[in-house]
Amino acid sequence: MEFRDDQAIYLQIADHFCETILLEKWKPGDRIPSVREMAVSIEVNPNTVMRTFTYLQEKGIIYNKRGIGYFVSEDGKIKTNALRKEDFVTSELPRLFKAMDLLHLSIEDISKYYQQHLKETQKN
Repeated sequence: MEFRDDQAIYLQIADHFCETILLEKWKPGDRIPSVREMAVSIEVNPNTVMRTFTYLQEKGIIYNKRGIGYFVSEDGKIKTNALRKEDFVTSELPRLFKAMDLLHLSIEDISKYYQQHLKETQKN
């Protein structure tokens, strides 16, 4: 995993977890890799991964069965979707709107590019 400088590493790991849940690679009730397994696989300090687990547990996306491990919550996908939407609306949309203003792009322009994107992704 490659990390960016513009966001805390534990949040980038959380984003990766959320994407994995939204893509249904991890389903409700699935056990997720342990703190140690994740730390080794993405080459970060276990404390950083533990911070990610704590964050996602506070959001209700994962839960801990003491002595067994961490699991995706039954409503983990719904909570993940809500968290990602909130992050998108508060972080990404303002940047998008600023870029649209600077480039004089309208919602219609964006819609056209989005439709183009959909056609290209459907080919692949």
